Amino acid sequence: MPRNEALRDALSAAGLTVGDLAGRCDVDAKTVERWISRGRLPHPRSRVRVAGVLGIDVDVLWPEVVRRAVKVGTDRELVGVYARRSDVPRALFRDLIEGAGSRLWFGGYTSYFVWLEVPNAAATLGAKARDGADVRFLLGDPASAVTADRERIEATPLTLATRIAITQAEIAKSPTPLPVRLSDRHIAMSVWVFDDEAIVATHIGAGLGQDSVTLHLRRRQADGPFDRYVEHFGSLWTDAAGPRAE
Repeated sequence: MPRNEALRDALSAAGLTVGDLAGRCDVDAKTVERWISRGRLPHPRSRVRVAGVLGIDVDVLWPEVVRRAVKVGTDRELVGVYARRSDVPRALFRDLIEGAGSRLWFGGYTSYFVWLEVPNAAATLGAKARDGADVRFLLGDPASAVTADRERIEATPLTLATRIAITQAEIAKSPTPLPVRLSDRHIAMSVWVFDDEAIVATHIGAGLGQDSVTLHLRRRQADGPFDRYVEHFGSLWTDAAGPRAE
């Protein structure tokens, strides 16, 4: 394979060494060197991490990925697929939240992990809402029988209702009020939208949210998969209710 000049140039432009990139991506420096000097293709997870560190799209750093896939239809909106949400690089959610300026829709049943993985999330989201971004949370209904049934299936001490309550408490810390609605219709699938990118997680069996098969989408066309998921969120939001008064 030929040298990956695009990766070498991006690394140089970012002012980083091979060792720097290796450290940020949790791989060996020799592995990064092979990516550059031998044109080795990294694992998809590593490609996403590198792109996040360098601030350059994966398809710019590894255009052969696009050529191999020959994506010409709606599948070209698919950026990445992860067997579990826990496999998604932590930096991805942080980068999507920090980079979004017009729309940040949180359609997770609890979105509990956001507060664990994104430092100062409430302050960041509040500032974006203050600056005009559409920030909204569609959470699960803790009083719903659907929620209770799922809690029985998951059988974990940190129940769905508890995780929902934690998210509501974190949202309340925002310096700008953030709209929240409750629903039980998205118990099996979560959708998070950040401008023209989306993360979609689908529950598998009795697994927790972190075990869900997860997709990373980027809008490329009208009425493609991205738009369909946005439509799905919009429908749920329209039918959802506001939080109950204590």
